[in-house]
Amino acid sequence: MGKINIAIAGVGNCASALLQGIEMYKEMSDDPIGLMHYDLGGYKPGDINVVAAFDIDKRKVGRKLKDALLAQPNCAKMFYDNLPDYPVEVKMGPVLDGVSEKMDEYDDEYKFIAADEEPCDVVQVLKESGADLLISYLPVGSEEAVRFYAQACLDAGVGFINAMPVFIASDETWANKFKEKNIPIIGDDVKSQVGATIVHRTLTKLFENRGVALDRTYQLNFGGNTDFLNMLNQNRLKSKKKSKTQAVQAELNTPLDEHNIHIGPSDYIPWLEDNKIAYIRMEGRGFGHVPLTLEVKLSVQDSPNSAGVIIDAVRCMKLALDRKIGGLLTSISAYTMKSPPVQYTDTESKKMVEEFIEGRRER
Repeated sequence: MGKINIAIAGVGNCASALLQGIEMYKEMSDDPIGLMHYDLGGYKPGDINVVAAFDIDKRKVGRKLKDALLAQPNCAKMFYDNLPDYPVEVKMGPVLDGVSEKMDEYDDEYKFIAADEEPCDVVQVLKESGADLLISYLPVGSEEAVRFYAQACLDAGVGFINAMPVFIASDETWANKFKEKNIPIIGDDVKSQVGATIVHRTLTKLFENRGVALDRTYQLNFGGNTDFLNMLNQNRLKSKKKSKTQAVQAELNTPLDEHNIHIGPSDYIPWLEDNKIAYIRMEGRGFGHVPLTLEVKLSVQDSPNSAGVIIDAVRCMKLALDRKIGGLLTSISAYTMKSPPVQYTDTESKKMVEEFIEGRRER
């Protein structure tokens, strides 16, 4: 089937986990554990090839990709340490709104430190690298920066996967731009393999299916990576909270009043590093209107949890490119993202993705 050439914007923990996984599953070709699909439409994990990378941190810009993946403030769990010497140098991207001022309150080992360099010509790098698509792993709240990379993909003619909560794929104006140029787009805001959102959605659907009225619910999350440090700035959280909340509300026939649902990042604890902990509480009424309460604690390594989903989004986008399908990829967006343009249940979206992979569904 050939290679899938990817570019990455944001060489952080999520990029580290994704590339570790690609290399591990390439070597362990008979081990599908941890993958939703080992063979996806003829493409396997080892077919994914990184050809370009962008970042703004002075400890990463100008360095070989392998070295940048191991540089501070990255703290992703190293579950596979035999990474190759990728022939890729991390290029300086535009800073724009990619660094929160809240970072200044913390030591260098935890925060982003912007390099004092001029940004590269991202469009030119994408074209010269031969990238098929770009994955946006930029920090929460980087509204301007994500739009910059989305436009760069349009100008370079490469697909765009928006793994973070800025509304691009779910914005009609942007979606139309990709449709007009016949360039595929997947988004917005990656839904982890078994993360707080997918667990909360599943439990919400369980209440709905079993006739239990959900009266109120919360989801509190905290962790120790730069994503959680960045989200201490409440001004950057509007899109993130909206994305997570509407993902859960979508499983209800009648959405909860905003006063009865609270979902969002809560705090930053440095020593947790890439470990994310989520607490979910659901209060409802069952038979006879008798009260029912459910509480769940979830502890996961945040970045591999994300990579387990993105690895399928990448391969589905390559299928779309092979089939010359542009614009919004509805099925894989609904399956892998918290805020797709159209919300489907997880069961429905999984079926849609299987139909797309088999060629029985266009997008």
